[in-house]
Amino acid sequence: MKLCEYSEINQSKLMSYCGLNNVKHKEILDDMVHKGLIIRMEETWGSKVIINYKISEKGRLILNEILAPYEELFPRNEREQMG
Repeated sequence: MKLCEYSEINQSKLMSYCGLNNVKHKEILDDMVHKGLIIRMEETWGSKVIINYKISEKGRLILNEILAPYEELFPRNEREQMG
């Protein structure tokens, strides 16, 4: 959902926005890339490699057909207030 919201974002910001740890949860991103839900892109800046991600068409389709209707039925802020 964050990738759809921001279009393209680097790995550090994506993990931060999602509340995940870069080291512990990187395999989640790798799995999503492997499943074709997101696209990983590498960009070289001098001696550093910046890793960016964007949502794939398959990911956008799943977001629109499954996750968006779920969010409409069970909004996060409502669940957070109940829990």
